[in-house]
Amino acid sequence: MRARAIATVVWLGLLSGLCKAELRLPHVISSHAVLQRGKPIHIWGWATPGAKVQVQFHAQTVAAMTDVIGKWSLYLAPEVAGGPYVLTVSGDGPAVSLNDILVGDVWFAGGQSNMEMPLSGFPPLSAVKDAAKEIANANNPRIRLLLVEEKTSDYPLSDLEESWTPCTPETAKDFSAVAYFFGREIAAKENVPVGLIDSTWGGTPADSWVSLDTLGTNAELQPAFAARARFADKLEYVDETIAAELRADAVAKAAGKPAPDHPWHPYETSWLPAGLYNGMISPYVKYSIKGFIWYQGETNSGPGRAQYYRSLFPALISDWRAHFAQGNLPFLYAQISSFNSTGEDWGEIRDVQRRTLAVANTAMAVTTDVGNATNVHPADKQTVAYRLSLAARATVYGEHLAYASPLFREAHEELLPDGTEGMRVWFDHAEGLTANGKPVDGFELAGEDHKFVAAHARLDGMTVIVNSASLAHPLYVRYAWPSYFGSALYNAAELPMSTFSSDYSPLRP
Repeated sequence: MRARAIATVVWLGLLSGLCKAELRLPHVISSHAVLQRGKPIHIWGWATPGAKVQVQFHAQTVAAMTDVIGKWSLYLAPEVAGGPYVLTVSGDGPAVSLNDILVGDVWFAGGQSNMEMPLSGFPPLSAVKDAAKEIANANNPRIRLLLVEEKTSDYPLSDLEESWTPCTPETAKDFSAVAYFFGREIAAKENVPVGLIDSTWGGTPADSWVSLDTLGTNAELQPAFAARARFADKLEYVDETIAAELRADAVAKAAGKPAPDHPWHPYETSWLPAGLYNGMISPYVKYSIKGFIWYQGETNSGPGRAQYYRSLFPALISDWRAHFAQGNLPFLYAQISSFNSTGEDWGEIRDVQRRTLAVANTAMAVTTDVGNATNVHPADKQTVAYRLSLAARATVYGEHLAYASPLFREAHEELLPDGTEGMRVWFDHAEGLTANGKPVDGFELAGEDHKFVAAHARLDGMTVIVNSASLAHPLYVRYAWPSYFGSALYNAAELPMSTFSSDYSPLRP
């Protein structure tokens, strides 16, 4: 036993001598970064095994020892908003010095194309409202941006190459418009520096953004793997088609002509279950943050997939919170908007998102009224971001302001004065409920067969009375169910009513 112990000591000594490593930090801890105020600040990295590493920041000095493979980790005491400061790491070879560090609030933005859509838009088909003006005015030294590259992985990554940049017209034009507008609102209203991490990829399902830890241990999430299996038989066709399109693009470019229009095809690895969590979330889970903003769901709206989203979306929220390990971090999300999407269940996705408000410390921005019937990427990203910022200001920062749309509470059958049966619908956040002088449309009723028919509706204070001449005994009511629907009802805060259905049977046709 003694000989084995001596051999182990010798081996570790040789390993230490052979593994002299460069002192380094993950790219998320870089010059121009924002470090999260008001909570322990996590700093970590890599160096020679067994080395002592020391971090100096503001008035703090904290040290740590590296483990046998050279990893080290420490926490700085909470700081108040301020800066710019210098962060220095020393003790194992040349010191690393980072400049222009701010302390403020860090928000992590995730989702698919409507969150990804940059200030410069998706030309030539989709543009952000007032894009040129917004880009020109994007000089904001109190906002810092970190744009994550699109990357999938079969295993969780620990670092990526992207680092923080100041917010300028040049950096902001390629950054998420919703995230930028949200950060601009928070920086102005809360008077703090704001760091924004943009980790998004268009056309991706939520399954790809959830870790295998969750997908593999929750039986309700097994459709993620079944969907991937069904998609796999199409990959050869997709790859061949994309290759042909790239060749056509090259021919057009050589001839001085614009590239031809192509049908949209998802990049197959972006649909890999947990692939985007591994590649675009995992590298950041150790970073101290304020909370999340999220805009996704369109890709999960296909026939039969919306009901699965009931389990998937809450699981994603729990999964991210568990991996970031900073408690029930605020999770603010945009309900998907309105778009005339044939064969997809956008109404049901919107209702699932509404019901997900049952998860603690979440809030939702309703966006149906800024949708576009013919474009999946509506231009008005300012309104979406503003409503998310209202939710943050009220639920995270403690401001006393109205932030929530009218939300379905309950519905009861009621005998109306004319002797017919109808339903009275009650709402939360319905103060000042109004249709702005327009007809109260978008309501439907169903009986025991769960088949909905168009219904007549009228306001009665903060409730809505709904009835239909073709339905004698209504049991269920729903609102704004078509994929495209321009909102009809608003509260006094000018926030539109959310899509809802009182029928939530898993056996519903």
